This record gives sequence, structure tokens and C-alpha cells, in this order.
Amino acid sequence: MTPMRILLGGLGVRGRHWADVITRSSRAEIVAYADPNPAAHERMAEKYGARPSFASVEEALPQLEDVDAVVLANPPIGRQAQVDACVARGLPMLIEKPLALDMNEAARLVETAEQAGVPLMVGLNFRYLGVTKAAIKLFADGTVGQPSFARFTYERYRDGNRPDLNKYPLTMDQPMLWEQSIHHFDLMRYIYGQEPVTVECRTWNPPWSMYDSDTNVAALFTFADGMVVNYQGTWQSGWAEPHFEWRTDCTNGVVTQRAQFGDLYYAARHEAALTPVELPPHELWITETQGLLDAFIDSLTLKTPLPCSGRDHLMSLAMVQACAVSSRESRCVQIASVLPPKSGDF
Repeated sequence: MTPMRILLGGLGVRGRHWADVITRSSRAEIVAYADPNPAAHERMAEKYGARPSFASVEEALPQLEDVDAVVLANPPIGRQAQVDACVARGLPMLIEKPLALDMNEAARLVETAEQAGVPLMVGLNFRYLGVTKAAIKLFADGTVGQPSFARFTYERYRDGNRPDLNKYPLTMDQPMLWEQSIHHFDLMRYIYGQEPVTVECRTWNPPWSMYDSDTNVAALFTFADGMVVNYQGTWQSGWAEPHFEWRTDCTNGVVTQRAQFGDLYYAARHEAALTPVELPPHELWITETQGLLDAFIDSLTLKTPLPCSGRDHLMSLAMVQACAVSSRESRCVQIASVLPPKSGDF
């Protein structure tokens, strides 16, 4: 099969992960780079090879003939012009999450692509972790019965000034929700296979936080079948050692994940010890990104519905937006109430 020719837009931290994955793959190749930072182009050329380089996707596409798709690994700011440029060429897009930092803007991007019939997939790479696939199988095969309630805890001290991290979260509104919790909320929908209905949430910032906006999130979600998920997440933990635990209590037992990228166990109600689930090898940021790329290529090649489509992503973003509204207005929020109408008029 001829490798898919990809324009890589965004050469920062996440862009380098994508470059690593694409250059390793036999199914894809990078034909050009796009980023406003000349130093980023130099780093990329040194490590992955020199290619035509442009300051933006909008500048690149009119000058490129042999390109099949675009991967956008840049910050979620000002993406309308980039999406417009891709749509004008009919080029499928794989865009890093979140699609935008505003529900209406995200909906506009989705409808721009949908109305033109151009595929737009969102990079929810955590869906392609081995532990994610194993958890779905556990719930599907009835090992522990039906999920009933869960506790999801994510605690991290994220030093936003580290040179290997993007800087825009330091000044954005609700950075924990839009940049980190979006992964967790999307996983809840994906693994449990159902949609959220309501949320009660509070967000806040500890006094030592280096971020301008809230880095702590406490939320209580109710899902369509009555399942309740108690979520707590922070980017400004008082302890630098990270902590992760996702425990789901089910009708006949429990499933628990105690590391973000692996470590899955289950037990029946009266068993004294947890049973470990064997997981495949995992290379941090690479294995799941390769899975994401393969799913994108498979969908385009086989002409099947996109996983993580832009339209599907809007529901996960609605969970984020509903949390922000709930905290600001001190009330329970219906998730559907923050979804923009599917009209193209926002």
C-alpha cells in the first residue's frame, strides 16, 4: 500500500510524538512541516529529516500537490483558518484534542467539515491504550457484571514552566478541564459505552498554583442508565508524586486501574485478592498514538465511520463545558443543555 502523505502542522511537544510515530510507520510519511517557529523546524529536520517547511497550514497547502491528509498537533487556538484550508482541498484531518477551547467554535469546525463531506477525527489517543481495550473487554464479557458507580482520581503536580511542556495552559481558562479532564471524560463515555446526563461540579485553584485559572476539579456525573462517577482531578497537587486510580464497582465485583497507562485488576465480590489483567507492552506516547494513526488510516482506506469523529468529540467537550457552568453557577447542569444546535448558525 502506498504510504499516506501527511502534512504535519504543529512541531511542539505533541508534534514531535507524531513525527516519531509517522516516521516509524510503513503506512504513512511526512511530506512537509508547518509551524510558525523556525527553531522548531530546525529541530525537526535534524531528527526526522529535512522537508518543505512552512509557517502555517494555510501557507503550505496551496504550495503542496502530493498530500493526502493533515495532522494538526498545534494548540487549540485559531483553528478555523486551518480547517478551512483543509476543506478547500478536501483533505481529511486528524486534530489533537481539544478541538477548540469553546463549544461554539468546536461546533463550527465540525460543521465546516461535515458540510463539505471532509473527514475530521480528533486525537483522543487514550482510547488506544492497551489498558483501555482490556477494560472494555472486562465490562463486555460480564466478568464483574454491570458497572454501577465509580471513583476516578487523578492527582499531579504539573510544572507548567518545564521546557518540554506547552506554555499556553498557564494563562488559559480552566486548564485542567480543557487540557486534561477532557481525556478522562472521553474515556468514561468510551469505556462505559453510555452518555452522561447531568453533572454537579466545583473547580478552584490552590494558593500555590502557577496557573491563572482553576487547576482543581471535583465533579459528580450521572450517566444514562443511572451510573454515577465521582471525579477528582488536579494539576497542582501538594505532592510531586503522581497518583491515579479509577475504580468501578459493578453488580458482581470491581475493576480498578491504578496507573494511567497500565495496571488493571478485577475481583469478584467475595474474593480476597485482585486478579491482574495481562496488558501488552506500552511505549509512552508512542504506542497509543500509533493506534490512533492506524485507526485514522483504516477508516479512510475502508471508508468506515471515523472513530473519535468531530461530532462525537462534541459530547466529551460538553462534559467539560457543563462542569465549568456548574462550578460558576453552583448548580446541577444537564449535559445536553450546553451542546450547540446542529444548525451551522452559531
